[in-house]
Amino acid sequence: MVRSPVPDGVGPLRRAAAVLTSLSAVIATTVVAGPAVAVGPGGPCALERTDAHHSEGVDTWNADYPRPTGSLDAVMIFLSFPDAKPTLTPTELAADHFPSTSRFFERASYGTFDLRAHPMRHWLTMPAASTSYAIQRDWGSDRRAAYLSDALATADPAVDFSRYDLIYLVADPNAPGVDADATKVVNLDRPLTLDNTRLRRLVTVFEQHPPDHNVLAHETGHVFDLPDLYHRPSDGKGDWDTHVGDWDLMGSQFGMAPEPFGWHKWKLGWLGGRQVACIHRSGTSLHTLDPLGAGRVPGHAGHTRLVVVRTGPNRALAIEARGAYGNDAGTCSEGVLIYRVRSETASAEGPIEVIDGHPGTRACASASVYPALADATLDVGESYVAAEDGVRVSVEDMTLADDHTDDGTEGQGATWTVKVTNKPTG
Repeated sequence: MVRSPVPDGVGPLRRAAAVLTSLSAVIATTVVAGPAVAVGPGGPCALERTDAHHSEGVDTWNADYPRPTGSLDAVMIFLSFPDAKPTLTPTELAADHFPSTSRFFERASYGTFDLRAHPMRHWLTMPAASTSYAIQRDWGSDRRAAYLSDALATADPAVDFSRYDLIYLVADPNAPGVDADATKVVNLDRPLTLDNTRLRRLVTVFEQHPPDHNVLAHETGHVFDLPDLYHRPSDGKGDWDTHVGDWDLMGSQFGMAPEPFGWHKWKLGWLGGRQVACIHRSGTSLHTLDPLGAGRVPGHAGHTRLVVVRTGPNRALAIEARGAYGNDAGTCSEGVLIYRVRSETASAEGPIEVIDGHPGTRACASASVYPALADATLDVGESYVAAEDGVRVSVEDMTLADDHTDDGTEGQGATWTVKVTNKPTG
């Protein structure tokens, strides 16, 4: 329970409330840049981490965030309200998200990260009606603070927060005041302490049943310091998916190719060493790429997964192969994907932008979140020239390979050969 000094005889709910009385003052939509932790050799192509929210810099790791390597434990706390009797059980709601979310990260990390869910088996009742919190996507800080304060005070007697790395607060989806569009990560500018554990962020889940596809994996990505890759229109109208389309679930959880970009895998520690090729000088080089979603990266067997061309102090061009493997099994197109990365651009403001290899055409209109980018990949014989950067990328060859290893597990799939010519203009 709460370990902060409180008067003797004060009950557990009031003890938690004593810690949370100033919660409205510490909720933030951004988090100040945390202490740097070296992430290993990144070479001259590792963009510097900046003060931008969820910066795409990979030279250091922000130690305010848990890094998804090894195993992390997540608790799912189920919250009901006095104005609605739940019609679903916590077990049913937990099954909406797990094991699918854990499997997504297992595939994306090539088996190096295990997200272990610990769902509570019973509902905890909030002290106020669901309608009193005015839950919505653009939530007022005072109402949001009241919700978090009540939720943590309600959960504190039943949960030992010191046992968990991630916290999911799951609301009864059928309560009248719950808005399914409000699911998000809440960052705390000043951490709270419960059970001698500093809480920096919580995932507030208001999803319908069944939930949006991959929604919890998307929100969990924020817990690991990944940015939103959609670009929210200034007036709230128009298309949100113009920057990355279906590529990487941090753009849209509905995307057909939700495998995290190779850049994000590098940032999270799932790719490194010979898996990432760096180009920062003039010249021409050939690279053989394994599809990003295919298996067998541990031990660094196989070919390159990501080619990075440094194009400026905070900019890079990234090149990777995408195919119908792993989390990308439902992809609309296969081939070589190119995108720009900007480490000084904040979350939801366009830190990554996919380059359309086939401008003027569309694909998979019935399934794609943004058909204009669904066929963005380049095929054999196709090229892209980034004139402003002095970079030319040509797809020279594709070689089919056995998709399965001797033990029946998914193999590395086809390989793609790309030629990169770099003549910096600066």
